Amino acid sequence: MHIRSSSLNGVDALAGLLEGPRASGAFLLRILLDPPWSIRVQDGSPLCVAVMLSGEACFEPDHGEPVRLRPGDIALVRGPDPYVMSDDPAAPPQVIVYPGQQCVTPEGVELRERMALGVRTWGSNPDGSVQLVLGVYEEVGAVGQRLLDVLPPLLVVSEDTWDSTLIPVLAGEVTKQGPAQGVVLDRLLDLLLISVLRVWFDRPETEAPAWYRAHTHPVAGEALRLFHENPANDWTLARVAAEVGVSRATLAESFRNAVGTPPMTYLTEWRMALAADLLRQSDATLNAVARQVGYGSGFALSSAFKRVYGISPQEHRSAALAQ
Repeated sequence: MHIRSSSLNGVDALAGLLEGPRASGAFLLRILLDPPWSIRVQDGSPLCVAVMLSGEACFEPDHGEPVRLRPGDIALVRGPDPYVMSDDPAAPPQVIVYPGQQCVTPEGVELRERMALGVRTWGSNPDGSVQLVLGVYEEVGAVGQRLLDVLPPLLVVSEDTWDSTLIPVLAGEVTKQGPAQGVVLDRLLDLLLISVLRVWFDRPETEAPAWYRAHTHPVAGEALRLFHENPANDWTLARVAAEVGVSRATLAESFRNAVGTPPMTYLTEWRMALAADLLRQSDATLNAVARQVGYGSGFALSSAFKRVYGISPQEHRSAALAQ
């Protein structure tokens, strides 16, 4: 699965960043277990969405305290660092998950087929008291990384803090084999992720990123909307200020105070993230990518791209193809 950027026309700045995660061919799995159990995940995936359906589980990142999940709770685990999910943090791992979702015992015995229980279902007992659904994003682009960078290694939204109506829908669909079932699961996973992030960012105790808080700001929020709706436009500070209806000085000060960077710096970084994903996901020419993100030529885009990422667009594309 990869995270790809999508068309941003007609969406606000918040949606532009939250739409960065976009599952495609998502890895989803229902897990059925009976205690005792312990699974160490070191697959290098950048993001896992864990939905607790029944029973309880502890999630413990390598650098953090264990958090217990109960039915209806959802955990987001930000990789690529390993983590353990278990019924008891003191229990030694019985299963290790490697890249490619290879499941083995600590001694190296293959378990993926041995513990298969049906369509997208895996575990030790088809009637297991512990049931959870995992949705794994196995690759992210530059837009998705901007979102992941503001998340802690592990965050949990408990069932009693939000309306989790998507959970039974996902649980019902994950084991089906219907037409376009993969697309259905992709979109459900995306909706669930975005819903969880909105709930988590809106918590009073959460230090939400500046770009999230700024989307309601009357000046900075409007500028963000313009950047995300039409990154290809020939924006200058004067043009943005005119669209927002303030002076250039007011725009520059308000945006920096709300978002933490000058408006044109933010626009450059956003354009480069979009360009990075377009270069990874398509065979469009450098000139074509440049036009989509607001640069007049491939040469101009290449110069800006190298300033931001330290490598040329071609080197970035070649590295993506080599993965």
